[in-house]
Amino acid sequence: MTPFHIFIVEDDLWYGEILSYHIGLNPDYIVTRYEDGKSCLDNLYQRPNLIIIDFSLPDLKGDLLFKKIKEAVPSVPVIVVSSQEDVSTAVNLLKMGVSDYLVKDDATKELLWNSINRIRENQELKQEVELLKEELAQKYTFEKILIGESEAIKKVFRLMTKALNTNINVSITGETGTGKELVAKAIHFNSDRKKKPLVAVNMAAIPATLLESELFGYEKGAFTGAVTSKKGKFEEANGGTLFLDEVAELDLALQSKILRAIQEREITRLGGVEKISLNFRLITATNKKLQEEVKKGTFREDLYYRLLGLPIELPPLRDRGNDIVLLAQHFVNDFARQNKIGGISLSSGAKKKLLGYPFPGNVRELKALVELAAVMCENRTITESDFTYFKANDDENLFAEPRTLKEYTSYIIKQHLRKNNNDVLLTAQQLEIGKSTIYNMMKSGGLA
Repeated sequence: MTPFHIFIVEDDLWYGEILSYHIGLNPDYIVTRYEDGKSCLDNLYQRPNLIIIDFSLPDLKGDLLFKKIKEAVPSVPVIVVSSQEDVSTAVNLLKMGVSDYLVKDDATKELLWNSINRIRENQELKQEVELLKEELAQKYTFEKILIGESEAIKKVFRLMTKALNTNINVSITGETGTGKELVAKAIHFNSDRKKKPLVAVNMAAIPATLLESELFGYEKGAFTGAVTSKKGKFEEANGGTLFLDEVAELDLALQSKILRAIQEREITRLGGVEKISLNFRLITATNKKLQEEVKKGTFREDLYYRLLGLPIELPPLRDRGNDIVLLAQHFVNDFARQNKIGGISLSSGAKKKLLGYPFPGNVRELKALVELAAVMCENRTITESDFTYFKANDDENLFAEPRTLKEYTSYIIKQHLRKNNNDVLLTAQQLEIGKSTIYNMMKSGGLA
């Protein structure tokens, strides 16, 4: 375990010796003692993990010493130990940011021991969180989330890089399965907001009657069932990034409130009166053309221009050329590694067949196809015959006549539902789509 360096600033030599001995019983704690505030300040370059100060030092009062410590090393926690039980002094120090305030008595050693352990655990937890965030940022480097060398995908990389230099809103468009959410995550985790939250909201997955309270939060008593106050997604994203997915599904009645929140960067909770100022990066995504929705009257023109910001259009997989093969091999390698089945390669016939398929489900469909082929193949080589899904069914040839993307999507979902005995959850998991997508298509007759 990493040593934990503690400064003790105490002018009473005997009491300082007792504290040093007691704390030093933990072999992970390194204790350095000082008899006055100036000596402590002169040695802050050592970057201690914790400082324990006596409130009544000969040269500096505890509150002044605390301020000077925080000016030099803002992150270091400080515990104040005082010989007098003064409630007002304790309250003031705690308001200033002191980690703990203890009175010198028979219980001080035990209370101090517990306080130090708590502070150390909190610091270690924060370090773990920071490490996880760094690992997450590495996971979402551009080259890892978007595999490819085509000019179409390089253009996306260039736009994503431009998005990092400012806090401009970003609007991501593209067909279903092209990786819009992955792009949003990559922009967030490579920006200066990566240590703050990324809050994603799927507008199509939340009923319109609940969406307002989900986005704006509510105060206690705002409506029946609101027994406590609750932050909304806008507040949760404060300091970080708010990702509104399927933004074209936003109810027209709510669009004006969304516009104001985005424009003013402030919201008011349902049932509340206080205006809450916010600072967030906004990223939106949709597989629809918002300009067409504006013409239809289903989407506000002013909101469209407010969201537009830096537009990033993700190309369909069929327009990415040899990226299809690169992605296929990447998915095969991942699948083999996760299932510990050794290396699997793609034959020239398999590559040719992949390049000749239009992939209406885009990258999401490619991943499902190659994973199935990896299971079906022999001798760790995927051949053309292992792509059994490509074959036309007896009752319907997929490419016998031209189809729209919506028709292809409907066909794919229907085939999976048929194979899964109409199990919507299993089908959604296999296709990596939301259950709401399938239910919405059922309601609209798209799966008839």
